[in-house]
Amino acid sequence: MASARTSLRTPFRIRYALMALGGALLFGTVGFHLIEGWSLADSLYLTVQTLTTVGYGDLTPRNGTGRLFAVVVMLMGVGGVALAISTIVQSVVQSELVATFGQRRRSRRMSKLYDHFIICGSGRVGSHLVRDLVRTEQPFVVIENDQQRAAEFSQRGINVLVGDATLEESLREAGVERARGLAACLPNDADNVYVVLTARDLNPRLHIVARAAEEQAEAKLLRAGANHVVAPTIIGGHRMAVSLTKPAVSEFFDSITGSELGLGFEQVEVDVASPLVGQELRATPIRAELDVVVVSIRRQNGDTLFNPAGDAKIEGGDILIAIGQVEALMGLNELASGIS
Repeated sequence: MASARTSLRTPFRIRYALMALGGALLFGTVGFHLIEGWSLADSLYLTVQTLTTVGYGDLTPRNGTGRLFAVVVMLMGVGGVALAISTIVQSVVQSELVATFGQRRRSRRMSKLYDHFIICGSGRVGSHLVRDLVRTEQPFVVIENDQQRAAEFSQRGINVLVGDATLEESLREAGVERARGLAACLPNDADNVYVVLTARDLNPRLHIVARAAEEQAEAKLLRAGANHVVAPTIIGGHRMAVSLTKPAVSEFFDSITGSELGLGFEQVEVDVASPLVGQELRATPIRAELDVVVVSIRRQNGDTLFNPAGDAKIEGGDILIAIGQVEALMGLNELASGIS
């Protein structure tokens, strides 16, 4: 944030320096015009000569008052020019240094990230994703080519990389080889396809979710290596249809995904060392103590048990899809991971 404040101060410092220089030019021009009776063009010409210490000698003050005024312009103006030049040079150099050190600091911070998420593009879809990841305190990096938007993220303490997400070096700098998942949220389907292809090549184990602007792009993104494809316009249309024809169902989902009931969905992987392994679902404290509802169990072989019965046995490697209070879901995570 300090670098952001410095970058904001730099234009003001340059502006004040230029204003001081302009003030010296105006002061000298008007003074010579009134004292010597020269035209404004000649007065400006002599003022510039005086401030720059060039002194061609073709135009000089003709009386004592003019010479005394010239001395004042020299003493005030030369110092002002030197100050303006030094301020501009200092500001430019400082900005370059701040940008360089800031980039190095971000690179060091990103090099320490592991098992994180990468958000490619923070437009209308990506910005909502960023907000949810911040709310759930998940580690992530945003790759954004809009410098203003990137500066806003940086001021909020969000890891952001200014660059082109379609480039391999940008994905590498964001730690794609160490990442847990990637979301391709660029507005152009062709760019998202390229991001997915590059990311899949760099990390075959990466979980990739891609945004599709057009429905026909879904198949291409899946062939490129995306695990899931989300088409906001299609989802929005389905959601509007549900709200129109089945308002009670829509209100139920809104109450879950919103903050009214404080509920949330969670995906929990059962570790082989978890005390849940080998137990029937009804014998576990999941429902009785945590008040969490398991709506689905996905086996390692790909089978899925929807609304599993109480006698369904939990196995190591199972993925439980559960709904409950946030604190209770955290308890389920600890239980499934074997943390005592």
